[in-house]
Amino acid sequence: MFLPSVSEANKISDSLFFETLSKEWTPVDVEKELNQSLQGVDDGELFLEYRETETLGLEEGILRRSSFNRSCGFGLRAIKGEQTVFAHSDCLSLASLKRAGQTLSVLDRHENRKPNITEQPASLSAPLYSATHPLHDSQFAKRVSLLKEIDAYARSLDSRVVQVNATLFSEWQVIKILRPACLSLGQTTDLVDIRPLVRLDVTLVVKENNQQESGHYGQGGRYSLQRLSEPDMWQNMIKEALRQALVKLESVPAPAGEMPVILGAGWPGILLHEAVGHGLEGDFNRKKTSVFTDKIGHKVAAAGVTVIDDGTLPERRGSLTIDDEGTPTNRTVLIENGILKSYIHDRLNARLSGQKATGNGRRESYAHAPLPRMTNTLMAPGDADTDHMIRSTDRGLYAVNFGGGQVDITSGKFVFAASEAYLIENGRVTKPVKGATLIGSGAEVMQKIELIGSEVKLDPGIGTCGKSGQGVPVGVGQPMIKVAGLTIGGIAS
Repeated sequence: MFLPSVSEANKISDSLFFETLSKEWTPVDVEKELNQSLQGVDDGELFLEYRETETLGLEEGILRRSSFNRSCGFGLRAIKGEQTVFAHSDCLSLASLKRAGQTLSVLDRHENRKPNITEQPASLSAPLYSATHPLHDSQFAKRVSLLKEIDAYARSLDSRVVQVNATLFSEWQVIKILRPACLSLGQTTDLVDIRPLVRLDVTLVVKENNQQESGHYGQGGRYSLQRLSEPDMWQNMIKEALRQALVKLESVPAPAGEMPVILGAGWPGILLHEAVGHGLEGDFNRKKTSVFTDKIGHKVAAAGVTVIDDGTLPERRGSLTIDDEGTPTNRTVLIENGILKSYIHDRLNARLSGQKATGNGRRESYAHAPLPRMTNTLMAPGDADTDHMIRSTDRGLYAVNFGGGQVDITSGKFVFAASEAYLIENGRVTKPVKGATLIGSGAEVMQKIELIGSEVKLDPGIGTCGKSGQGVPVGVGQPMIKVAGLTIGGIAS
């Protein structure tokens, strides 16, 4: 695995942005223009991005989707107080940069007032993932062959498999962030990150008598395609998708009402991400629109509950060596033993709140301004015996996997669909159920956590978070937990 040094990463980025992609500007040109465009502001940067993505989709044994996209461009941002002006272009030229700088001139800079310069980030930390392009691991024909192998293997496992869909996604992104001398204590700051990202998804449809059900499983991260191509990995993915589909064939309508709920380890942490994590993002709290506003130091969860946002986990989907403002990512404790300790911040909201940036400034692409966003959001382990959780529940729901959901950030109220869930009756897991939705408030759920298991599992690497029209890859994780009571929306008559 090629982990680039700072000098190697800079060499790759400079080759792209000043030699291969554009010979219409030089580093000296860019530095001069940046110093002029961002003079007198509190913060700002030039964000350069190059990205290649490939998506291959196999349906019914036929390659029905094959796309390759190459994009590059820059985003130029200036901030003064709470005001932000942002311009972007897909043309890497000095003329485009000058036009973007002219756009920034509309910002009210109050020349007679001293700028409140944002604290500069540390230099590039050790990379968390390889710099190797995923698509350089294998030939196109081998990637297509892998999808066909998946189709054949899935159908060979069970005669009830009537449909197989498999999608393989690969991405290689290079970013370079430049902050001019006027914002960097006399020296231009440039930071680089080279980010691979891969993902494999398998969906199966099974049919028995006149009933059809589907199962899905995906896996991915910031590593090579070779890992996803290993037979043990993709065969286990198929077996898991098939298991889910067959479980649904036996499911009964879910009951409705309030009851204890046990959330499985791993992917069910998506509820934590949506119902709690978004409410801890700095912009919502600075604007006082979150249920967690002004709650630092207050009890917001049951004793033993610790929630962490950690962007430093090697090769995880939500991890970043630096965020999209150039700040090294961190392990930020948000809630500790039930007490709210911190929010997650980008540079803007950190400065306006009198806090330090936590490495959570993220953007979808060069055409988007950064926002405070989660990376990998986890609940720390407890010491409860997971078998005891089940035995101690007379009647309840055991939710293993989730599908879609909706959350209101201001109130924290949520509705989540359980894609795999089981009844708990007399301390035993019994029938699988379908049509179960979990309804509640994130703040209330955190207070109702009774038991926390000792083993934390991470999601398989498939999460994408949406906010303000931007999607970014994220991760979640948690141990098995027991919630005293949640409202279940069911379909049982």
